[in-house]
Amino acid sequence: MGLLSGVLLLPLAPVRGVVWVSDRLVDAAEAELYDPAVIRVRLSELNRSLDDGEIDLARFEREEERLLDILDRKSPLPGVRP
Repeated sequence: MGLLSGVLLLPLAPVRGVVWVSDRLVDAAEAELYDPAVIRVRLSELNRSLDDGEIDLARFEREEERLLDILDRKSPLPGVRP
């Protein structure tokens, strides 16, 4: 980046900083969301909820399928980065 473009783009520095921070936050959230250990814990909590009668079988099956899909594909939606 040249001196002139650096001076002209200086007012955009706070915006670029916010974008950078938000990208890091998204990366951290996705890493936690798709972490196999976290998904396994959520599956065991789901099983406990079913055993304790807190949820019904239909909800259990929906949630279990969603979590297993995340575990298998590492991304629940097309276009979402793993």
